Amino acid sequence: MSIATQLAQMLPDLDEVPASLVDDAILASFLRWVSDRGIELYPAQEEAATALVAQDNVILSTPTGSGKSMVAIAAHFIALARKQRSFYTAPIKALVNEKFFALCEVFGPENVGMMTGDATVNGGAPIICATAEIVANIALREGARADIDQVVMDEFHYYSEPDRGWAWQVPLLELPRCQFLLMSATLGDTRWLEEGLTRRTSRVTTPVTGSVRPVPLSFSYVYTPVPETLENLLAENKAPIYLVHFTQREAIERAQSLTSIPLVGAEQRAQIADAIGSFRFTSSFGTVLSRLLRRGIGVHHAGLLPKYRRLVERLAQQGLLKVVCGTDTLGVGINVPIRTVVFTSLAKYDGYKHRILKSREFHQIAGRAGRAGFDTEGTVVVQAPEHEIENFRLRQRAGTDPKKLKKLRKKSAPSGQATWSESTYERLKDAQPEELTSQFRVSNSMLLNVVARPEWTYAALRHLLRGNHDTRAKQNQHIRTTIELYRGLVQAGIVSETAADTPSGKTAELTEDLQRDFALNQPLAPFALAALELLDPESPTYTLDVISTFEAVLDSPRQILLAQQRSERGEELAALKAEGVDYTERMALIEEVTWPQPLAEELDRAFEIYSGAHPWAKDFDIDPKSIVRDMIEKAMTFSDFVAAYQLGRLEGVVLRYLTDAWRTLEHSVPASHRTEELEDILNWLAELVRQVDSSLMDEWATLNDPDAPLSEEQVREHAYGEEDSSALSRNEPALIRMIRNYFFRHVELFALERENQLAQMDDYLDNPPDWPAAMDDYFDEYADVGVDAAARSPQLISIRRSAEPSAREGADEAAATSSRLWHVRQTISDPEGDHGWALVGVVDLDATDEAGEIRLRTLNIVSG
Repeated sequence: MSIATQLAQMLPDLDEVPASLVDDAILASFLRWVSDRGIELYPAQEEAATALVAQDNVILSTPTGSGKSMVAIAAHFIALARKQRSFYTAPIKALVNEKFFALCEVFGPENVGMMTGDATVNGGAPIICATAEIVANIALREGARADIDQVVMDEFHYYSEPDRGWAWQVPLLELPRCQFLLMSATLGDTRWLEEGLTRRTSRVTTPVTGSVRPVPLSFSYVYTPVPETLENLLAENKAPIYLVHFTQREAIERAQSLTSIPLVGAEQRAQIADAIGSFRFTSSFGTVLSRLLRRGIGVHHAGLLPKYRRLVERLAQQGLLKVVCGTDTLGVGINVPIRTVVFTSLAKYDGYKHRILKSREFHQIAGRAGRAGFDTEGTVVVQAPEHEIENFRLRQRAGTDPKKLKKLRKKSAPSGQATWSESTYERLKDAQPEELTSQFRVSNSMLLNVVARPEWTYAALRHLLRGNHDTRAKQNQHIRTTIELYRGLVQAGIVSETAADTPSGKTAELTEDLQRDFALNQPLAPFALAALELLDPESPTYTLDVISTFEAVLDSPRQILLAQQRSERGEELAALKAEGVDYTERMALIEEVTWPQPLAEELDRAFEIYSGAHPWAKDFDIDPKSIVRDMIEKAMTFSDFVAAYQLGRLEGVVLRYLTDAWRTLEHSVPASHRTEELEDILNWLAELVRQVDSSLMDEWATLNDPDAPLSEEQVREHAYGEEDSSALSRNEPALIRMIRNYFFRHVELFALERENQLAQMDDYLDNPPDWPAAMDDYFDEYADVGVDAAARSPQLISIRRSAEPSAREGADEAAATSSRLWHVRQTISDPEGDHGWALVGVVDLDATDEAGEIRLRTLNIVSG
């Protein structure tokens, strides 16, 4: 019997229970269910569950590891028993997704849904997992009428986040009939929050706190280099260890530097190999990660492919990894059980400046140490900075000799960076979390959501603007901003006013329907649709221009764009240097080079006009870029793109962008603008994403029926991290496109005389072509190689499934006697139009399916 089935049987039938005993019946049922699972609740957990049954709001501020997830389950159990609808919210989609599957396992997939702004699964379920922005948008649009009875807000300290804190505040303001469970280990003083919640919801608000951790922590500050610190911790049996870094690059470099340390023995390596099994490490970083994992070293950060992140979490949960090198995403509820946290730094760059950690940040991360049920103590170690370690060792060598101590030449801290010391560590260790601070803000999106309500708009606005948690002075600023935004919406005809029995004599309503959650899922898609009318369908670049129009409204992955900019600048610098341009002038010219921005001028002009008629669009901005288009024009695979821009540590970011691009194009481009070429590209893009990591495509598999729940099988597959084993060769149109891209990529690199990159592409072949010799022969005959649209024409490539080789393709083709071997001839476009040179090769479909990318049996370059 599944846990979900057991739970369903435990839910009390309240129809037979007297009203005075309902609360007792629900609590008794929950405690019985917990007991049947062999779990003994901590006092704080039972206190919180009792308050929730009594229909109180609860502010749960207990240390990490004290079972807040079980309290959330209690809240959903209680709401389900009362036939109410509850929402679980979290700050990031990855955590929402993880919690969705976890709750499906507990309550059954038929009872759990998910909303993340761009995906809805089982939207009518009684339990919904959602990002905080989703609940905030529902609260703004529907107010007290919203179909939400209970809200569980996890990681509630995000209330203080400058860009997103408004989403944690709005539900508290606009959902007066809801019961709230606010959870975080680092909330600070919450008395003002308790008073406000009680006043707004007319419910008692019960704070549940506790400074005693189920697994106590020990803290230390060390002056040993990281490898030595690790060796000491391993000798003391303090693994698994999480090494915390504040950049992804540092985390990966650290992991690679640890391979010389013998972390696991032969028996443990065998266990890791068995646990990994047939898992496919399909990307360039996959080979690095595979090598690290087999040495007991994990890597965990937001830039990893989702399947790699899940694999690291699974191996860590099985106790197979000794060390995990990662970033501070560990502090956001990610499920990596560890015994010891090691801070490699107490300073981070937050996007604006290099600064010392806040107390809340320090304790969020430190609190992950110590595994309930496994450890009697968690360990937190803070590394001294490198200059302090060197100075400490100098002092040790000098001993107590005052002359030697006086002569010491101490190292200084690096200039321009925040640094820390043992006193910084002592302050953070003992400091209480900073008090939550309001981050309320007004935007066109917020205003449009409120105007969309079927109730009196001005009253709703007044309640929102005067009822938020800001000071009176800030509220006045918000009111002035709202008036300005509102006038703009009226002038643009987005909002119309009509006479009504209101203090102002008017009411307002929207004149056009906006998609629900329009501010969450590509809000500028309507602009992109309008801009399509400016494109020339007869242009040879029309399909690519459609793609560029939508790429301009997608969220910009800055790391990818900066990598493209570095590449563009490198190429331009080399060209200027070859032309003999003066150094100073070269540097000045280079500053003007940025990442590729197709249609930038045209789209900027169009957006200025569009924003004048649609003021809400001014909350956002377009950002012309070329990522999908770049891959198409240069015939790059996922691996090619990652390698070309040195994005190995950011594969997950690249894949997420490509998935968003595919989804937006697939669901937004109308039939009138969908060319045969675009359909071909979308099929290729979907297959590319699926072969790299199917989990992102699986997230959208239910979009065709967002009201349908997942199956029990889907939940089990996610729990065990199983992969989609769909073969690339089963999607023949995508396979053909990939073959065309693969061969043309060779042509393009040949044209640029990039022999090293060609060698890298072909390094798996037993007998790769002699590219330098071929280039010498070709360029003796012709001045250049065509790489334009005509050169990419399907007419210049032949793909045959026949088992019989053609006479022109040579003896190497004689081996191709299976239908699983396809013959390809890519003719090179020379300036004379002779078409005498070609690439000929045999595609091995079995090897292609295994790799998830095109793999050849043979490849040759021929002439004549």
